[in-house]
Amino acid sequence: MKCYLIAKKLSHSFSKPIHNALADYSYEYKELDESELCNFFAEKDFDGLNVTIPYKTAVMQYLDEISPEAEKIGAVNTVVNRGGRLCGYNTDYYGFCYQIKESGAEINGKEVVILGSGGASKTVMCVCNDMGAKSVRTVSSAELRSGDVEKYLNGQIVVNATPVGMYPDTGVAPVDIRKFKDCEAVLDLVYNPSCTKIIFDAKECGIKAVNGLGMLVAQAKRACEIFTDRVIDDAEISKIRSQIEKQTKNIVLIGMPGCGKSSVGKELARLLGREFFDSDDEIAKRGKTPAELIEKYGEEHFRSIEREVLSELCKKSGCVIATGGGAVTKKCNEYVIKQNSFVVFINRPVKNLATDGRPLSQGGIERLEKLFKERLPLYRNICDIEVESMRSWQETAQAILNKR
Repeated sequence: MKCYLIAKKLSHSFSKPIHNALADYSYEYKELDESELCNFFAEKDFDGLNVTIPYKTAVMQYLDEISPEAEKIGAVNTVVNRGGRLCGYNTDYYGFCYQIKESGAEINGKEVVILGSGGASKTVMCVCNDMGAKSVRTVSSAELRSGDVEKYLNGQIVVNATPVGMYPDTGVAPVDIRKFKDCEAVLDLVYNPSCTKIIFDAKECGIKAVNGLGMLVAQAKRACEIFTDRVIDDAEISKIRSQIEKQTKNIVLIGMPGCGKSSVGKELARLLGREFFDSDDEIAKRGKTPAELIEKYGEEHFRSIEREVLSELCKKSGCVIATGGGAVTKKCNEYVIKQNSFVVFINRPVKNLATDGRPLSQGGIERLEKLFKERLPLYRNICDIEVESMRSWQETAQAILNKR
């Protein structure tokens, strides 16, 4: 079988590894200009297709048959070639149903607010209406740009159907979810980064929130069933989701200066075949080392540069990253670090910390112990796991892999 994902631009799709995990057919990415669609569909040189932005509506004119749910939504994201007859489906419907289930949100009788009025919002609206929502309202792009969202603030379920917050433009949200005082759940269709700003803010407020990865895997599973004409157990969805998260999330190491983050990070990168970055080294590439910046301009200036560097590093995927020991002291870095990462706190006894070349670690054991006491709750608040520093960096790296 020859299958493709088609779009205008495909930069960071997770679809190929998902389909590879579901079945053994050929699945490739194909970027097409709108002018190429007609010939592509006329040639019919494929067995199955997934279709993404911006062609979910445009492809419908080339199909011989369209399923009822796709007709109702007005968008197709899956096409199967049955002996030259092209049949279109909308498996996003199934995927969003799964995301709702995954979130634990109750749609029946609730006020639903959809951020964005593009193609994805049509699927969300259809599902929510079918699930008995009390009302489903769509916030237009113009309203989002102007911030004119006052009339939507009573929304109980908020769905982000915009690309706002998606890689590479992370760290922004389409709305300030903290203003939605009745909000019970946030469902973001974006899946890269793993934790978008709107999800992070929702969780900070104690609101249920899930990204779009579960939806992506679920719709792919349904598409695979259509391609192969076989039933796949729903348990595969969570299994594959976990695999994709493990592959794509960075491993970010935090801890006191001199605890061995760089040495452990290099060993982890070697074991996993990943790229390694040290935030202090990346800062030094800009012209001055952290020690030189602190000495010449002060700690605050250094922290602002550190945040810029961390913002670029931590939105990557599948890397190992060692941070500076004080990165956690700035609240604004919490989202930056966690956005697409599995965060590991390496806890090493203060007496064993290396201090050479670390200006903020000077002042003797008393100074270090005071610094550690101040930072310990910050490390523990942001980390996913805590690992004691072992006798060797290799042992510490293996301990992280065992707990991951």
